[in-house]
Amino acid sequence: MSGTPFSVAVYCGSRNGARPAYRDLALRLGTAIGRRGWQLVYGGGRAGLMGAVADATLAAGGTVVGVIPESLMNLEVGHAGLTELHVVQTMHQRKQMMAERSHAFIAMPGGIGTFEELFEVWTWRHLAYHDRPIGLLDVEGYWAPMLKFLHHSVAEGFMGDDQMAMLHTDDQVERLLDTLAARAGDPTDDNFSQI
Repeated sequence: MSGTPFSVAVYCGSRNGARPAYRDLALRLGTAIGRRGWQLVYGGGRAGLMGAVADATLAAGGTVVGVIPESLMNLEVGHAGLTELHVVQTMHQRKQMMAERSHAFIAMPGGIGTFEELFEVWTWRHLAYHDRPIGLLDVEGYWAPMLKFLHHSVAEGFMGDDQMAMLHTDDQVERLLDTLAARAGDPTDDNFSQI
């Protein structure tokens, strides 16, 4: 990743969700990434929160890298106006390319795809495949029920406080971006092992 701007992978819904606050959050996050001159790495879709964060990043002057499997591209959900759009064969290739192109990870409100991506990149961090920071961007208490369950898992002995400390949860866009940038270390250091 040497020579690229600071890159953030954002995992979020391909739907807008039930509350306007979710889309507003996506627009604020994309705008903040773009204004910082950073790069957004995401799933390449044009719908829902995915499309909103990408459009806002581009409008604010940032670059956007999308990675989408061919099967989804064929369903015409790919975003045609990105800085880069990579069409890959499988979901595994998508997730690996997104991870390798990113210095930090953020999960916004989303559904099962977002949950799966968050837990996978978190597991990779725990297993030392990478040491890049992971953030949960909250709004309207979206992540609160999940966090309650995760703390229950710690209390029941299946997880540790050290694993919970790998997640940086915030409801303030700029503050979370500052936290992730500070914890990412040298953005030119490629510290992602083979998965």
